Amino acid sequence: MEEEKGGLNVSAKSFLTAIIVILVLMVLTYALTFVVPAGEYARITDEVGNTVIDPNGGFSFKEASLPFWKWLLSPLLVLTAEGSGMIIAIIAFLLVVGGVFTALDECGLMKYMLGRIVNKFKSAKYKLLCVISFFFMAMGAFVGSFEECVPLVPIVVALSVNLGWNKETGLGMSLLAAGCGFASGVCNPFTIGVAQSLAGLPMFSGIWLRILSFVLIYLLLIFFLIRNVKKLEKEGLRVAETERFEKNKKMDKGLISFASILGAGILLVLLSGFIKELQDLTMIIVAVMFLVAGIVSALVSGMEVKKLLKAFLKGVVSILPAVLLILMASSVKYILTEGFILDTLLYYAVNAISGLPKWCIVLFIYLIVLIMNFFISSGSAKAFLLIPLIIPMAQIFGISSQLCVVAFAFGDGFSNVFYPTNAALLIALGLADISYVKWVKYSWKFQTLNLILTSLILLFGFFIGYC
Repeated sequence: MEEEKGGLNVSAKSFLTAIIVILVLMVLTYALTFVVPAGEYARITDEVGNTVIDPNGGFSFKEASLPFWKWLLSPLLVLTAEGSGMIIAIIAFLLVVGGVFTALDECGLMKYMLGRIVNKFKSAKYKLLCVISFFFMAMGAFVGSFEECVPLVPIVVALSVNLGWNKETGLGMSLLAAGCGFASGVCNPFTIGVAQSLAGLPMFSGIWLRILSFVLIYLLLIFFLIRNVKKLEKEGLRVAETERFEKNKKMDKGLISFASILGAGILLVLLSGFIKELQDLTMIIVAVMFLVAGIVSALVSGMEVKKLLKAFLKGVVSILPAVLLILMASSVKYILTEGFILDTLLYYAVNAISGLPKWCIVLFIYLIVLIMNFFISSGSAKAFLLIPLIIPMAQIFGISSQLCVVAFAFGDGFSNVFYPTNAALLIALGLADISYVKWVKYSWKFQTLNLILTSLILLFGFFIGYC
């Protein structure tokens, strides 16, 4: 996120790395359609109109194959498949982000905002790191924000660089923190809310274990981030030279406008946790409010309308390569679904569970969700697929539905910031100019420690009879 680039850009190196990784995944997934037999579960429509697996309907193998032309065109065909509305929304959302940030950068508001923050917190950097990380974790845990946090990621990445740290730290404070909060799922309507509804549990019941999870995961994240920045400082990483900061009344008015309008959008997202009608509109709300905030603040800061439009279009064009990444990543699920092997893989996984000890079954449920999250990044879509199977199976072995829901939330959330099939991660990596390989090298230790911690939390819940 170097200043001289101007606005947001998906770098050629990170773009090519992501393209290669996803293309390999597409080829491997297509190869699976020749190895794994096709099959599907019987499905029913529940009382609110959602299509879910019928736990009493059984599984049956069938004759099916995926034509080569469908595989070849799968990045385009995903736009015609079920759930394509979300993909289109993410793409539109991303283009708005690219246009607005380029406009803010070219009018000087981004540089001024970063200078103001650095000037204020340069003697309390670790405190700032803790506060920012808590904010993003809370957004994920209490309102289920993940993709909606993407517009703020470039600001935090640039702030991290200005504080003398690296881009990875900025991504850790923002998107990684949001993913951790999303997975702890204290009141996450898209995972906990949907899963508990499908399991027949009271909405957001059993909250104490999820709050405990939130606290422990937050402490682990802060330990990881601070340990890394101290290591950078010890190694003598170049500390950004900050120019003497001078206040500018026009820029201050622009910042106030930006913060006020975007803050109103965040408030609406927070309210979505209590107002069901808003839950499906959070991404649209953030996109619209972010667009309005960017336009108003740029104009208030003194940018001419013609220059604003030119900068916005420039930002939209610069972000177009990320659209291809999103379509390719989405095609992995499309290939499995159209080849009728997604249900088969799930069927084999469920059958493998029967001979395991009870405590192992809890961890195996966690593993099933982790695997399925590679192919289906949507938490609610995964809940409709898995919960009708997981809950009856767990009940047979005397495992509480409440603990299954926590295992589901853990399996759904953390890998969102690790798997290359997640659109929000690809977007964030491109905007931050971090290659996927570099991000894996940075975050794998945290993911490993977090996997151990969350597995212990699940075992703790099992042995104390959490329900």
